[in-house]
Amino acid sequence: MRGHGKMAARRGGCAMGRAIQILKHASFRSRYSFAVSRVLYSTVYDPNEPTFDKILIANRGEIACRIIKTCKKMGIKTVAIHSDVDSNAVHVKMADEASCVGPAPTNKSYLNLDAIMETIQRTGAQAVHPGYGFLSENKEFARRLTAEGVTFIGPETHAIQAMGDKIESKLIAKKAQVNTIPGYDGVVKDADDAVRIAKEIGYPVMIKASAGGGGKGMRIAWDDDETREGFRFSSQEAASSFGDDRLLIEKFIDNPRHIEIQILGDKHGNALWLNERECSIQRRNQKVVEEAPSTFLDPETRRSMGEQAVALAKAVNYSSAGTVEFLVDSKKNFYFLEMNTRLQVEHPVTECITGLDLVQEMIRVAKGYPLGHKQADIPINGWAIECRVYAEDPYKSFGLPSIGRLSQYKEPLHVSNVRIDSGIQEGSDISIYYDPMISKLVTYGATRAEALQRMQEALDNYVIRGVTHNIPLLREVIIHPRFVKGDITTKFLPEVYPDGFKGRMLSDTEHKELLATAGSIYVATLLKAQTFLEKSARAPAAKQEQKSWELSVQLDDGVHSVTVSRLGSSYNVEVDGKTLNVTSEWNLASPLLPVTIADTQRIVQCLSRDAAGNMKIQYLGTVYNVRVLTKLAAELNKYMLEKVPEDTSKTLTSPMPGSVVSIAVTPGSEVTEGQEVCVIEAMKMQNSLAATKSGKVTKVHCKPGDTVGEGDILIEFE
Repeated sequence: MRGHGKMAARRGGCAMGRAIQILKHASFRSRYSFAVSRVLYSTVYDPNEPTFDKILIANRGEIACRIIKTCKKMGIKTVAIHSDVDSNAVHVKMADEASCVGPAPTNKSYLNLDAIMETIQRTGAQAVHPGYGFLSENKEFARRLTAEGVTFIGPETHAIQAMGDKIESKLIAKKAQVNTIPGYDGVVKDADDAVRIAKEIGYPVMIKASAGGGGKGMRIAWDDDETREGFRFSSQEAASSFGDDRLLIEKFIDNPRHIEIQILGDKHGNALWLNERECSIQRRNQKVVEEAPSTFLDPETRRSMGEQAVALAKAVNYSSAGTVEFLVDSKKNFYFLEMNTRLQVEHPVTECITGLDLVQEMIRVAKGYPLGHKQADIPINGWAIECRVYAEDPYKSFGLPSIGRLSQYKEPLHVSNVRIDSGIQEGSDISIYYDPMISKLVTYGATRAEALQRMQEALDNYVIRGVTHNIPLLREVIIHPRFVKGDITTKFLPEVYPDGFKGRMLSDTEHKELLATAGSIYVATLLKAQTFLEKSARAPAAKQEQKSWELSVQLDDGVHSVTVSRLGSSYNVEVDGKTLNVTSEWNLASPLLPVTIADTQRIVQCLSRDAAGNMKIQYLGTVYNVRVLTKLAAELNKYMLEKVPEDTSKTLTSPMPGSVVSIAVTPGSEVTEGQEVCVIEAMKMQNSLAATKSGKVTKVHCKPGDTVGEGDILIEFE
């Protein structure tokens, strides 16, 4: 009854605008106490060191949940804010109180300063933790909090201003004798000015938002045309994401590593560097896989980078957790990129190797306590790797957003030394309004090899149904020989997959394993369907039990003869002349199916199967479409009519769900192949869509501001 009351209160609250609900979900607390016990860092609560009675978290999703966990261990009550579509979100249920601050669009909810300030006043929150993104680096928000006597859990306003502006931060870095990238230190006025500056610096150049971060508002340009286009898109994305369209241009360091230093400062002039994070695996300038420490740095380079990061922090009297990002070339020369004045997305890997709780440290510093550690106290214990699990289609530009409802969701917490920071649960919706991150999956080991092996296990045991996800890409990255050797740069993905990601390319042995597994699942399903629960009452007339099945299995474009012979709970499967033994408990109701194939243990997932023999099997991270038929059914299937593929040559469809930013054509317009005709924004990233052939536009099915789904027809051509 309590849950129903809260749900009704939330619905009413959003209708009224900003009502506050008291949320006490015992079931969620018990669930998350288990998760907290596996986080691989230490939160030590000292009752003699009081901090705050109540903290408001000005964020959502996994980072809001992460902050709430530490607050609970410190005995601090929490207030969650949410949009109307997030009323049933996990962070809302975990918090002690919650308030709706507006409708789904971020500018009307999570960026709605007035609504958030009103909630702070009404709830009596003494401090605000902004997480990352949204208002975390918004100096106006920090200023308003200070004016109201509310503590901002982050650096002082002057540090946010100085480091949040990439132009000013670069000048400060130079003065602090931090290595910087050659470039233009002023604001770019317009596209023509951008071209002039780019020519002076020399191509290639990086165009980036002055107030930006997270890969948004960034473009690489190799010539004048790309500079003009990059200026347009970067300024639009910057305005949309940060409310500030100022841009800067600097030399693009080709083939670098992206390595960052975690720093921690207090209000007493102390600052530490907490080692590095390797963040070179990226797509569209956004990180996908991170690890700590880096395989590339030697102790001397690590110390030099750490000391420069601390020098920069001290130059602006920095007092909180922050991150100084560097580009590092093949000769270990490093250059200041930017400083993020907030908790970083990938902070868990640092917590794993140091044992520190960075959220707790931020809260302590905000209250005015000095750091409890010296530089010599900061260790590197073991190795940690983080994979960002996104609701994305990795086969489209290494990951275009996917939306939907999580019909089934099970985190691999049974795997040892696994930490998962998530803000979703089974039944949660992944919408077009927010970042498509599902979770941050972190594994830890005494060595890098151990951490990588656990990551493979965790990815194989992760159950995500209802949305397309990027686990196939993540698993292939972490087992790739170049990644295993540590031979990586920010160009890793386009270099390894120059034609785009295609999924795992199976070896001959793996191909046979999959065919044998599919045949075994087919027979196990068949036998289960023939089983009577009450054999004595319903058993049919006795007949000889079938022991062998001759099957035809289609995988990709190939058809294979497979013979399955039953041996108790296992099967001997003959595939293309080779016999494999496949053993399992054959619990087909479980989303995870452990199988042993010729003494090799695998975890497979049968995502779907139907009466026509079609199966979707997740094997070694990639989902394969398999069709299993009896020999007779396969012969008869040859006479079935094939569905004629739809002709899509005359239409432009949306490759992802999102909103239409602009339409560059009208009915009757003549276009050439490659010409931009439409721009779609998804999760604050703008994507230019071009005509696939030259011709005349006959129909335009959308207008700026429209919400479109994946596959929706946008424009038709003659």
